[in-house]
Amino acid sequence: MSQVPTEILFVVEEDATGGYTARAIGAAIFTEADTWSELQEQVRDSVQCHFEPGRAPKLIRLHYVREEVLPL
Repeated sequence: MSQVPTEILFVVEEDATGGYTARAIGAAIFTEADTWSELQEQVRDSVQCHFEPGRAPKLIRLHYVREEVLPL
């Protein structure tokens, strides 16, 4: 039997049309939401749906990626 992962990592980005998207690394999970708090809830729900009961990671890490261009 495989070991239960301790955490799962999501890469979070702002969507061009507003809101946020989150994509899991190492698992086929993708979700989106209009606000940060909604995204947190969506990510939790998505992880619980993806894994069998008792097999979900104990921690969810959100890595927020934001690109910004500064003029010199």
